[in-house]
Amino acid sequence: MGILSWILLGLIAGAIAKAIRPGKDPGGWLVTILIGIIGAFVGGWIGSFLGWGTVDEFSFRTLLLAIGGSLLVLFIYALVRKRS
Repeated sequence: MGILSWILLGLIAGAIAKAIRPGKDPGGWLVTILIGIIGAFVGGWIGSFLGWGTVDEFSFRTLLLAIGGSLLVLFIYALVRKRS
């Protein structure tokens, strides 16, 4: 996947993760994209570790892995921001 595909997947996954997670989250669109890209990486890593596949192509499965990873990263980000 090219860099533009990763950014697009990150934007979509980050936006969906922010919509799923209740409450107000810190950060704007740039943070959403970064959380989505990091979440796609984390989701792909966890997915490949568990044998569910990787985030190497744009499909429904990779989108779900990226959203799951983004939710995890967003949760951790909110915890860190809350404590500081």
